[in-house]
Amino acid sequence: MPGRRAAATPATERQTTATKGGATDTQDTFANWACAWAQATNSSLAGSSVYVGEKDLHADRGALALRMAEWGLVPTADPAARLRYPELPAHEEPSAAEAWARAREGMPVSAALAKELAADGLLRDVRVAMSLIVEPKTAVLVERLAQAGAIVGVYCHAHECHQYIADELASRGYAIEANSAWTPAQEREGALRLMDRIRPNVVIDDGANFARLLVMERPALLPQLVGVAEETTSGVRAFESMQATGELPFPVVAVNDSRLKTRFDNRHGTGETCVATTLELMGAGCFDHARVAVMGYGPVGEGFARRVRALGARVTVVELDPVRALEARFAGFEVARATDALPAADMVVSATGVRHTLPLDLLRTLPNGCRVVVIGGIANEVALDQVVAAGGAILPGKKDGISRLRVPQGPTLELLAAGDGVNYAVGPGNPIQIMDLSFAVQLLAVEHLLRNRGTLPNRVLRLGPQADRRIATLALAARGVTLDAAPAAGTADGSAFVPDWRVTRFSDAVATPATPASPNPRELP
Repeated sequence: MPGRRAAATPATERQTTATKGGATDTQDTFANWACAWAQATNSSLAGSSVYVGEKDLHADRGALALRMAEWGLVPTADPAARLRYPELPAHEEPSAAEAWARAREGMPVSAALAKELAADGLLRDVRVAMSLIVEPKTAVLVERLAQAGAIVGVYCHAHECHQYIADELASRGYAIEANSAWTPAQEREGALRLMDRIRPNVVIDDGANFARLLVMERPALLPQLVGVAEETTSGVRAFESMQATGELPFPVVAVNDSRLKTRFDNRHGTGETCVATTLELMGAGCFDHARVAVMGYGPVGEGFARRVRALGARVTVVELDPVRALEARFAGFEVARATDALPAADMVVSATGVRHTLPLDLLRTLPNGCRVVVIGGIANEVALDQVVAAGGAILPGKKDGISRLRVPQGPTLELLAAGDGVNYAVGPGNPIQIMDLSFAVQLLAVEHLLRNRGTLPNRVLRLGPQADRRIATLALAARGVTLDAAPAAGTADGSAFVPDWRVTRFSDAVATPATPASPNPRELP
C-alpha cells in the first residue's frame, strides 16, 4: 500500500491552534504541519523557504523560528514562498501510476545523468540486478536504467515492499521479485530466482544482503559480475569485513560514502522522515518534553536528534566514538553511557545500523511503556531474536505500526514498525528530491564500474570529489542556481586551490613596504 499520509485539518481550526500563543500549541501545530507536509508530498522540508505569519513567527519569543531552523527551514514573510505554514496539503492517496509520475518529475538530476549514459551507449545490454526498497522513486531508477539500454531486474525484502508499486512494475513488463506477504524463506527464493533470471553484470545493493547471497549461493555467476554499488552504511561495513578477510570477489563502489549521499540522504532524508513517521504514529505531541535517548550520532542520528529537539524533546546521545560524542556535546546535547541514559528514557532510538545495538540486557533496563524506534534499519538492531529466544514476545499494539514488545524479566515496551526502519517500513521512505541525489550517485557508481571494467581491484572503492561536484552542479542548475567557476591551477588567483609551497608570508613581506617601527617598542625584561 502507499505510505501513510496525514489528513489535513480545516484551515480555520489550524489558524486558531496556531495563534493561541502557548509554546505547546505552536509546537504541536508545527509538528502536525511538518508531519503532514512530508507524508502528503514525500518532499524534504530542508532548505525550503516557508511563509509564516508575523504573529506566529514571533510568538513565544521566536520559538517557532528556532524550531524551523533545526529542520533546515527558512521562515519568511514573503507571500510568494512555495510552502506556507500552517496550511497543510490536501489529503490524497495517489495511484501507482500517479506516484510514479510525481517521483519522475521530482528527480531531474538522475534524469540528466541517465540521458548522458543513454547517449554514450555504456549501459546497452548490461544486466543490472537491483535490491532496493520498492517504492515510486525506485521505479523511476528502474525506468531510467532501462531507457539507457540496461536489462533491469528488481528484488525487494517483504517489509520494504510497497506492493502497489511492485504490481505496477510487473504490469509494465519489468522483471521483479517482490511480495509484501513473503516469509523469510520465500524472500531468499525470490532473490535467487532474480539472480538466475538476470545473471547480473552489475548489482545495486542496499545492505549488501543480495550480493552476499550471490557469493554464497550462486558462485557460478561471479565471473560475469563487474561489480557492486552499495547504498548503505551497514552494507559498506559488510563488504569491508569481506575485504579484510580476503573474501571479497568483486569491486564495490561505496555509494554511501559520497557526500551527495551521506550529507543529504542520511542527515536530511532519513533524519527528517523518521521524525515525521514517528509523529504520525505516536501523535504530534509525542516529543514534547519527552526524554529521548538517541543511540548513534552519525548523520542519521544527528538529523533525528536535531529535529526532535526542535519539537521539544530532551535528547541524550549515546555514542561509542569519542569524536562523534564530542560533536554531539558541542551541538548542545547531553552525552551519556547507555546504562545511564536508557533507564530514564521515554523513547529510545537506534540510529547505528549495527546488529544488537539494543541487546536483551539493555532492553531489560528500559522503563515500562518506553517507546523503541529503529532508524538505522538493519535486521535485529533491536535484538528481537534474543527476546523471543528468552521467552519474550511481540504482540499486537493499539494501532498499525505499533507493537507491544514483552521483554522476559523486563518491561513491556512499545515497538514501532516491528523493529524495522520506521520511515520505510510504515512510512513513504525518503523524499523524492533526496533520492534523486542518492540515485544520481548510484548511476555514477555504475558508470565507474563499467568504464573501468576488468581494471578495478576487488576492494571497497570511493568515487572522487569530482563525482560529487558533477551531481551538485546538476542539482543546483535544476534549482536555477549557477556558481562562479573555481580558479584553475596556475592562474593568478588559483593559488588558493593549488598553492605554490614556496609562497609564504615571508615572500609577501619582501614585496611589501616595511612598516615603521613602533615609537615605543616594548623592552624585553
